[in-house]
Amino acid sequence: MARVTLKTVATAVGVSPATVSNAYNRPDQLSAELRERILAVAAELGFTGPDAAGRALRTGRSGAVGVLLTGHLSYAFSDPYAVAMLAGLASAVERTTSIVLLPLPHDEHGEPDLSVVRSASIDALALLSLSDGHPAAELARARGLGLVTTHRVDDPGASWVAIDDRRTGVLVAEHLAGLGHTDVLVVAPTVDDPDDAEVRVVDPPRIGYADYAARLAGISDTLGGRISMVTAGVNDFDSGLRAAAWLLAQDRLPTAVVALSDVLALGVLEGLTAAGVDVPATVSVCGFDDIAAAAPRGLTTVRQPITERGREIGRMLLDPTDPPRQVLMDVELVVRTSSGPPRTTA
Repeated sequence: MARVTLKTVATAVGVSPATVSNAYNRPDQLSAELRERILAVAAELGFTGPDAAGRALRTGRSGAVGVLLTGHLSYAFSDPYAVAMLAGLASAVERTTSIVLLPLPHDEHGEPDLSVVRSASIDALALLSLSDGHPAAELARARGLGLVTTHRVDDPGASWVAIDDRRTGVLVAEHLAGLGHTDVLVVAPTVDDPDDAEVRVVDPPRIGYADYAARLAGISDTLGGRISMVTAGVNDFDSGLRAAAWLLAQDRLPTAVVALSDVLALGVLEGLTAAGVDVPATVSVCGFDDIAAAAPRGLTTVRQPITERGREIGRMLLDPTDPPRQVLMDVELVVRTSSGPPRTTA
């Protein structure tokens, strides 16, 4: 059976191929009666609409935007922060375009594999937790894609929706310092290997991803040399549990634990309390982001407008000319029952 094309439908209706195309893509150009007749004939012939790839070639647009994830694809569906961010983004774009989630793999040398960015059929790209100088950003610009990042950039032509991550670290550190804490452990995620669940001491404290690095810098600059750091696996609850188990196996506990995300902090909090550690009388626990699960567990954290941030990113992805193009969102320290003065020693 011969393939039914747009031209086949045009011949059957007695109109031009352009008129058939308008029935699908520009219905306002036709009368309602003519459009209904074209669609009815198309249905009889088994024609489902113009070829999407061909339309993209003609228009130079794919009708999709991409979101580059620093971790594996499952992260977008399991991490509460990512879920809230993507929900906001989707609410801004879903009526007019599609979203393509692009996980960023790394090769055996730890270098990013940019093939997903190189081959993706998208009109614009959002980089979550990656700096404007990342190779993925450079490739996106070389492709002529609209680019939106989640970090501030000095370039007045750049588009970003950011919070001051360094200030979030300062807020938590000032809170703990004000309570009298001088022995603070930072728990950080690793995002490149989900099978690596070993707890490791990182000395000196450092981490490669821009948002976490800024939070760590705020903590370190405020508390000076009074912090140590471990990584415990990917950014999830179980990694926080592993960090807590590691802590309990040490000779002594710090007076405070700061996890660089709420989901890690909640795992630490659960692991400590399940072992009978009094939080905060023995150990204070703090996190970042104020995800939905933070308040019921009394977690002290720094609130950021996660869903609203996603909406702003989506707005910029849809229209690269719609101002404002640089949005810095407010953050707020939320003190709850998981933090208090340090324990006294005999």
